[in-house]
Amino acid sequence: MRIAWVTRSFLDYRIPVFREVDQLTNGGLHLSFSGEYVPETVTAKAVETLGERAYPLTGEFKLGGEDQHHLANRNVSLRWQPGLGKHISRLQPDVLVADGFFKWTLPAALHRLRHGTPLVINYERTRHTERHAQGIRTRYRRQIVKLADAMDCSGRLCKEYTVEDLGMDPKRITLGHMSADTDGLEAAVNAVSEAERAALREKHGLGGVTFLYVGRLDERKGIREMLDGWEAAGFAPGAATLLLVGDGPLREELQARAAPMGNVVFAGRVPYDELAPYYAAADAFLITTLEDNWSLVVPEAMAAALPVLSSVHNGCWPELVRPENGWTFTPENTNQLAESLRQAQSQGRDGLAAMGRVSREIVHDYGPDNAARSIVEACEIAIAHRGRG
Repeated sequence: MRIAWVTRSFLDYRIPVFREVDQLTNGGLHLSFSGEYVPETVTAKAVETLGERAYPLTGEFKLGGEDQHHLANRNVSLRWQPGLGKHISRLQPDVLVADGFFKWTLPAALHRLRHGTPLVINYERTRHTERHAQGIRTRYRRQIVKLADAMDCSGRLCKEYTVEDLGMDPKRITLGHMSADTDGLEAAVNAVSEAERAALREKHGLGGVTFLYVGRLDERKGIREMLDGWEAAGFAPGAATLLLVGDGPLREELQARAAPMGNVVFAGRVPYDELAPYYAAADAFLITTLEDNWSLVVPEAMAAALPVLSSVHNGCWPELVRPENGWTFTPENTNQLAESLRQAQSQGRDGLAAMGRVSREIVHDYGPDNAARSIVEACEIAIAHRGRG
């Protein structure tokens, strides 16, 4: 099977999925992406994985700014890669794979319309993240869905939106294309020594049960709501610590707000390859996002053997967060969030460690190999739908 995967951008977490797809198709993956938008280090990994079948393209036309840190559908931008259609034609694929509906998907859809090449769309939005979608966006998506021969949705909430709001045939949907580098992070956390773990806890003054957050400090991530719930939980000094790893436009505001609490630590931005000791030093992972399609820090935390306290606005919670390994809450409900925090803290570090081991067992079914299988299965469905099998 010869796959032309067209995706404007991706980060490190996607590399293991590309590798697995390529192996499943016996070297059949051809990856086209923006060499201007994908970081150079990630481009190098893609080239290392696929060799000359990784195509970093340049010269993209851009209208509108990049804004990934505010609520969805608040930013309008257009992207067009000159020559992408001809590039796809030269690849002569058996099937096309595109990510989402905008950016670089339109040329792939036009190729499908002109040449009849089966089209698979990877998708991850949910009804919640799309609650403010303008009518023109939704109408456009419905038209692209009519051209899609198969779709791979991130999870249940994505599938519900795709079927009920966009009109996709549920029989032509697979689940699971989103995946963190769970194997890599598990190995990195296992390699952290007890001395390193203790040193980091001492460095940041992490007393009692430590709740970890990793991500942007911006409006969309619900950090204001996080501090509301943390304050309402009323932990005594030394009973619990909130450790925030990351940076963003709200940092100064949040630090000023948290200073009187005395048990909130801001570690700042930490490079991805240096995160393992922070996961190892924590007892539970906390995410209070106001909207996320499939937050990859959740499976990362689970691979690090942490239980998870997750906002119900995070699209991955139905698959990943269960009573055996965590709690879910509505972040705008301060009392509900505070109660989840108190319940977690009451488990103690040993109890949370046991729940973390369950997290690791659950996430083993949502790694890069599962993501690759779901994508290849969607390709097979698409080919069969077009009668090209």
